[in-house]
Amino acid sequence: MSFLSLLFFFSLNSTALSQPSPPKGTLIDCGATNASVIEGQQWLPDTDYISAGVPKTLTIPNILPILSTVRSFPLGDGTPRKFCYVVPVFRNGKYLIRTTYYYGGINGRDSPPVFDQIVDGTIWSVVNTTDDYARGLSSYYEGVFVARGKMMSLCIGVNSYTDSDPFISALEFVILGDSLYNSTDFTKYGLSLVSRSNFGYGGSIIKFPDDPFDRYWEPFGDSNPIIQSTRNVSASDFWNLPPSKVFDTELTTDQAKPMELQWPLVSLPKSFYYISLYFAGDRDISVGSSRIFDIHVNGIEYYRNLNVTPAGVVVFATRWPLSGLTKITLTPAAGSDVGPLINAGEVFNVLLLGGRTITRDVIALERLKNSLQNPPADWNGDPCIPRQYSWAGVKCSKGIRIRVVSLNLSNMGLSGSISPSIANLTALTKIWLGNNNLTGPIPDLSSLKWLETLHLENNQLNGTIPPSLGDIGSLRELFIQNNYLTGEVPNNLKRKPGLNLKISPGNRFSFATPSSRT
Repeated sequence: MSFLSLLFFFSLNSTALSQPSPPKGTLIDCGATNASVIEGQQWLPDTDYISAGVPKTLTIPNILPILSTVRSFPLGDGTPRKFCYVVPVFRNGKYLIRTTYYYGGINGRDSPPVFDQIVDGTIWSVVNTTDDYARGLSSYYEGVFVARGKMMSLCIGVNSYTDSDPFISALEFVILGDSLYNSTDFTKYGLSLVSRSNFGYGGSIIKFPDDPFDRYWEPFGDSNPIIQSTRNVSASDFWNLPPSKVFDTELTTDQAKPMELQWPLVSLPKSFYYISLYFAGDRDISVGSSRIFDIHVNGIEYYRNLNVTPAGVVVFATRWPLSGLTKITLTPAAGSDVGPLINAGEVFNVLLLGGRTITRDVIALERLKNSLQNPPADWNGDPCIPRQYSWAGVKCSKGIRIRVVSLNLSNMGLSGSISPSIANLTALTKIWLGNNNLTGPIPDLSSLKWLETLHLENNQLNGTIPPSLGDIGSLRELFIQNNYLTGEVPNNLKRKPGLNLKISPGNRFSFATPSSRT
C-alpha cells in the first residue's frame, strides 16, 4: 500500500511578496549561438554542453525565442544511437529537468520523429510530439532527479520508431529546494511529470515569477462549478511550495454533494505514481459551517474526513498504483454542509532509476576519451547504462556493480594517445585498439590482473614494451606488430607460457626476435 500523508498549514494570511529572484540552474537554448535574456532569465547557447548534432534555425513568424532554434542529430550509417548534453551540477542537488521540443518541419516531413530521452543511466520517457505539433503546439517534459555526481547528462536516444533526425529545442536544469517532493527516495527513484494542474483556472500557464522554481501549472476546467477570487494566499509554508496563485481558483459543487473529476486526462500505463492534491477553503463560508469530505481514487479510499479550512491542507501519496483513466471523487462527510473543493494537483510517474557504471571506470574512460583526438561520437553520458545505449566499443558486466570488462575500438580511425588511466579499468579482460593511428607509449597495465587479450597492432606507438606486461598472469594474447617500438622485448614476455605474442613486422627492436610465438 502506498505511503499517504496529510499536512496542514496555518500561514495563509495576505502578505506583500517581493518579486522573487530567477530560479538557480542552467537554461540551455539548444541550437542558439548567443546568450539571451528571456522573461527575466538568462539562457545560454548549447555549444559548451554538447559536441554532436547540427544547430538549425526555424523560419516561422512570431515563434517564441527558445523555439526558434533547435539542435538536430542527423541519422546515417554509423550514426551513434545516443547524443548527450553533459551539464555541471551540484552533487546531491535536487533538479527539475525540463526538455522542450518544437519540430517546425526541420526534417522536411509532416510529422516529427519519435525517440527516447535519457537522464544519466535511466530511460526517462519516449518523446512523441506528434499530437501537439499537429495542433501547432510545442511539447515539454518535466522530471525531478537528484545529481549523484558533479555532472548530469540528458541524452537523446534513437529507438526503433525513429525514422528521421531527432532534435531538441531547449533544456533546463533548475535547482529545487530540499523540501520539495522529499518523501521520495531519490537514491532509488526519479519523478516524471504526468500532469500539474490549477483546477478552475482558465488563463495561461502559471510559472515563474508566480512559481519560484518555474514549474508549469496548466489550466484545468470541467463541468463542475468554478469559483474564482483573489485570495493573496502566502503558500510559503505549504508542502512542495505551490505558488499562491493556484489558490485563487477552485473546482467545487454548489451544494453538499459528491464531486467527480477525471484527472489527469490521459490514460496511464500501469505503474506507481506520486500524487499531491492541494486545498484551501473559503474564508467567507458561514460561521459554524464545515467542509469535510472523503477522497477516493478510482473507488479506493485515498483519505477520509479531510477537513479543509482557509489554513490550507495538502494530501500526498508517494507510490499509489494507477492504470488507465483516473477518477477522483470528493464525497462530503456526514454532517458537512458545504460542498468539497480542490485547487491544484500534481501527479508524477515514479521511475525506478537505472544502475550506473562505477565512478572509477567512468573517470578512466573520460580520461581515455580526452587523450583521443577523435573519440567515438557517442562517448557521452553513462558508458554502460542503459545497456541498449552503451558506448561504442564498450562492453560491461551485469549485476549491481557495473564495470567495464572489454574495449573494442579497432578500425575506428582513432588518433591521439592511450591514456595511462586505462589501467584504472581494473575489470578489463580484453583490449582491442588495433588498426588506428595511435601514437605515444604503451602505458603500464600491470593493474589489469584479469587482462587476457591486448591488441595494439598497426598503430604508430613508440617507446619500449613495459616489462610489467609479462607479469599479468592472465595474459594470453599480445599483438603489437607494425608500430615504432624500440628497445628489447622483455624476457618475461618471450618466455611466458601459453602467450600468443606477435611483435613483427614493423618495430625497431635492438636484437633479433621471432616474428610470432605461441
